[in-house]
Amino acid sequence: MVRKDRRPNVLLITCDQWRGDCLSAAGHKVVRTPNADALAAEGVLFRQHFGGAAPCSPARACLYTGLYQMNNRVCRNGTPLDARHGNIALSARSLGYDPTLFGYTDVSPDPRTLAPGDPRLRSYEGVLPGFTMRQLLPEHQKPWLSWLKARGIDSSAGFPGIHRPADEIVGATTDGAVTTSPPVYSKDETPAAFLTGEFARWLGEQEGDTPWFAHLSFLSPHPPFIVPEPYNKMYDPADGTAFRRAASWQAEAQSHPYLAYELDQQRRANFRPGAEGKVRDWGVDNFRRVRALYYGMISEVDAQLGRIWQAVKAADAWDDTIVVLTSDHAEMMGDHFMLGKGGFFDGSFHIPLIIRDPRRRKAAGASVDRFTEAVDIAPTLLDLLGEVSPPHLDGQSLKPFLDAGEPGNWREAAHWEFDFRSVADGHAERHFGIGPRQCNLAVIRTKQFKYVHFGGGLPPLLFDLEQDRDELSNVAADPAYLRVRLELAERLLAWRAEHLDQSLALAELTEHGVAGHVAGLPLFQS
Repeated sequence: MVRKDRRPNVLLITCDQWRGDCLSAAGHKVVRTPNADALAAEGVLFRQHFGGAAPCSPARACLYTGLYQMNNRVCRNGTPLDARHGNIALSARSLGYDPTLFGYTDVSPDPRTLAPGDPRLRSYEGVLPGFTMRQLLPEHQKPWLSWLKARGIDSSAGFPGIHRPADEIVGATTDGAVTTSPPVYSKDETPAAFLTGEFARWLGEQEGDTPWFAHLSFLSPHPPFIVPEPYNKMYDPADGTAFRRAASWQAEAQSHPYLAYELDQQRRANFRPGAEGKVRDWGVDNFRRVRALYYGMISEVDAQLGRIWQAVKAADAWDDTIVVLTSDHAEMMGDHFMLGKGGFFDGSFHIPLIIRDPRRRKAAGASVDRFTEAVDIAPTLLDLLGEVSPPHLDGQSLKPFLDAGEPGNWREAAHWEFDFRSVADGHAERHFGIGPRQCNLAVIRTKQFKYVHFGGGLPPLLFDLEQDRDELSNVAADPAYLRVRLELAERLLAWRAEHLDQSLALAELTEHGVAGHVAGLPLFQS
């Protein structure tokens, strides 16, 4: 029974690098995600949901703050999040919640607020201000490795070696081919299983009358691409849709200078520890095996979602809990001869979003095909908690969709940004002969077209998605598309002008004092 005498619980779940099309609820013909599907059956599935940036830190900055990258200015992993920005954890804390983290947030702290020698300045894996850490699990995964050791598993290989096939860890040689051999840990000992167990233990400690806010941040299905039995062989490498790519990586590279650069940069070792060479020429059989492992990783984390649903129900909290399931960004998974994320392709930015609010059953099982964005999560949660969203945020509340309606004047396009500067070594800047402030792109994507605008004088891209769903034919220079290109460039410019930082632009000092709105006080203070 839904309790109306107190605020609801909030369960925010993020997975890392989960493609938006890899849900059986979304119609994928191969991947099976029964527990995510069960959530969608009780909530709303947003089919055209897009991340705001990549990689992890920029993507999460958009999700947590409700601000586009142009305003939160987190450009790379390690870019500090300006301390003046509010976020969903601080907002929830101001409402009386104790937001509790299981996993990681990858938010680098503002160095101006710390002493020069503070060790937090030596890692990009900081914790978003406002969260209480119950179980931190950063990239080195040391808490999980210690847990494995206590269970009798040899974890001496550390990270990332622990994620190599068990036969490779003990010294077997390989020919560089991707195998589906399992790691040394079992399906009950994955990092996702570890975090799920910690969440269930914490949930059992909660008092029934006190609403809680938990954030589970899973690494899966982020690389390294490896998964225990039975998930390692759950999917046949031959299954799956055709890769969206040109006839060769050379053809991809010739289509645009940025693609040539990106294809040259990607290394196999970033996706399979110990692998040598470049991703682009790994070969179709290896790409297929990687894809099968990726699908298995999705099913493994989906199994943990099932454990979570059971734990919440066992605590008699299911009907009092808002659940949000999403990802930070997506995964190329062989499309355009790439793995990972970044750039401009849908494969990097189209992500899942399912929201279930037990107080809103009218739209249960519905799906939404309108464009939604990561910046919508923060204002949506505030709205569902009965709070007015600060008007300087870039996102919009999705609550009307949850009430089986549709907001007026909803966006007709999705937008995202990607910054490819190399702060540490300046490699990208030297390669393109441009400055770090010019190493960026912005995308506007409608149902029919996608326009990509680059800084630094790099040529733009325009794809007619109705004729070219695989994004292979750039028609930006085609005279027949000149009007479309100009219109989308103007719309992108208007989008940026509308959303440039509004923190103080919404206020004015007058003889009577402050008029208008000072951004976000007290929820999202600036």
